[in-house]
Amino acid sequence: MATLFLGLNANAARMDMVDVSNNNGYMSTAEYVSMRNEFGVKAVTVKISEGGTYKDPYAASNIANVQAAGMYINGYHFARYATKAQAIAEADFAGQTAKAAGLPVGAVLATDVEAEEQNNQSKATNDRNNAAFMQEIEKFGYRADIYTSGSWANNKMTIKGKTGWIAAYPYVVSGKNWYSTNHAWQWSSTAKFRISYGGFDVSQLNSNYYTAGQKSTVKPTNKGAVKANNRKANKNIYKPASSAKWIKESKTYTLKTAVKLRTGASTLSNAITILPAGTTIKTDQAIIQGGYRWVRQPRFNGHGYLATGPASNTLEYVKSGASHTYYTVKYGDSWWEIAQRNGLSMTTLASQNGKTIYSTIYPGQRLVVR
Repeated sequence: MATLFLGLNANAARMDMVDVSNNNGYMSTAEYVSMRNEFGVKAVTVKISEGGTYKDPYAASNIANVQAAGMYINGYHFARYATKAQAIAEADFAGQTAKAAGLPVGAVLATDVEAEEQNNQSKATNDRNNAAFMQEIEKFGYRADIYTSGSWANNKMTIKGKTGWIAAYPYVVSGKNWYSTNHAWQWSSTAKFRISYGGFDVSQLNSNYYTAGQKSTVKPTNKGAVKANNRKANKNIYKPASSAKWIKESKTYTLKTAVKLRTGASTLSNAITILPAGTTIKTDQAIIQGGYRWVRQPRFNGHGYLATGPASNTLEYVKSGASHTYYTVKYGDSWWEIAQRNGLSMTTLASQNGKTIYSTIYPGQRLVVR
């Protein structure tokens, strides 16, 4: 099946599919046409929803504009479930949201499984929950799949051959053909497109699953540009500074914008999760390298790394030294009750404390309410 997509540049990982979300902002039809004609993009997978309440505000416009550009359209849901019941509820929410946004029947609606909620579960529990989500999403007429990182595939959950969309970013991409037995391999989160701002997640398709179950009929108009841009995207331009050193830094930051928490201090490192704006993080070390200022966040199972801003403006993504009002959880309290008392939504209250509405709270625990 992989031979369906070979031809333009067999020695380089291809930009067959792009995935977009609210992090990319509004994307016009012209931008998608440029991706198709100059970069060889065939399919776009758009974020539909997250957890049980968040609807991506750009889902509908992304779906319409991708279709207007003549490309294949799919969707994904960022999973926050930790139980089978939550997985089914999130699938119902994602399916209803996708229908309202205009995702056509027959498209893929993948579950994006990479959050803290799943990291805390056993492999068997994650397998059960993922199966429940996929079975439920198929009731809406969508085809199901799982997106996760290479480090989680078959460790935190089962990803069989001829299924799955796997993210893993090699330092040198050219010549690599990772996860060739799975539907798709996401090989970069920093790809650049000529008329679009910022970096994008790009994937190589190894089957026709994300092109409506048929051989792709999407054809670029400039094959020379596709070949040149593909080679450029495969080049590794990240060079760590030899003089860069980690320094101790015990600080608390509040995110101004959504930021990816990564497994290492590099944009090439796998994303653990996306921390929403308003999240409060505590750090123990910092470094400037690769064009960004990075901080290290101690976690129960190691460390996470995130950029506080580009090296030229090192605190662009965070506000430092923010003063907060705290509430101490009492016996019988719930997310809803605490949120209501403080004029917040449950989702806002949970996210600004680095949790979700499914997280358990305990008496004596301190929560940021202002």
